Amino acid sequence: MSNTKNSKVWLITGASRGFGLEITKAALAAGDKVVGTVRKQPENLSQEINNENFFAVTMDVTNEEQIQKAVDAALTHFGRIDVLVNNAGFGLLSAIEEGSDAENRKMYDTNVFGLLNVTRSVLPYLRAQRSGHIINISSVGGLRASAGWGLYCATKFAVEGITEALAIETAPLGIHATVVAPGYFRTNFLDGSSLNTAKNLIEDYAETSGKMREAASQISYNQPGDPKKFAQVIVKLAASEHPPVHLPVGKDTLHYFQQKMEKFNTEIGQWYDTITSTDHDDVAEQVSLETKN
Repeated sequence: MSNTKNSKVWLITGASRGFGLEITKAALAAGDKVVGTVRKQPENLSQEINNENFFAVTMDVTNEEQIQKAVDAALTHFGRIDVLVNNAGFGLLSAIEEGSDAENRKMYDTNVFGLLNVTRSVLPYLRAQRSGHIINISSVGGLRASAGWGLYCATKFAVEGITEALAIETAPLGIHATVVAPGYFRTNFLDGSSLNTAKNLIEDYAETSGKMREAASQISYNQPGDPKKFAQVIVKLAASEHPPVHLPVGKDTLHYFQQKMEKFNTEIGQWYDTITSTDHDDVAEQVSLETKN
């Protein structure tokens, strides 16, 4: 099947539930074509979606051979890829000390290295066609860390940095890159299907990460954000001729980020003399002369 005029072909990872499923439905409703990846039983998702413009493929983002087969299958089926949505990922609720090496690596393998695996496989085709848009799903935790979420936040901070550099590198090639940081949305993320808890719980962190564990169970399915509205934001983003590099989504995300920046700016003001005291004296003199001129 070939791409019709003005329609796009999407490749969406983790398309079976949560954001991935809603973005898939929204893109199809907009008249686009979607290749949705799942780790197993793609036929179940195909039956659920039941749309000739949808093609489900098996793909584990930690398996490079499987990724390349899925990308090749997508290109064979629809002829091109215009939008890559790196959505697949999961969380780890844990104090920094509580998370084991194995738990951390498993999360990084999906959230960071998995994203890189898929991006490396798709970029050669986007470069060849000199167009495309890579949309990486981060989190409010990619903009501000909090107790109990630090290890997960670290993976999302990585996604923010990767995307920021990628946008600079691919812009001359006609390829956009955007990192989207959603806040708390009413998906199944907090119910255990996409969230692990560290096995090693330390009593000394009961008042910090421990309280966050309790709060997470109470917040689940009571989050303020609407996933369907989030999906519409992603469709609008993919259609934009001049998309942003960073896109925080949700009033809570914006609030937490602005709160962080206010604190950051306050600390810079308090430590300004120390911050600016480290240049060689000749550099300081040169800057002074430039200021006078």
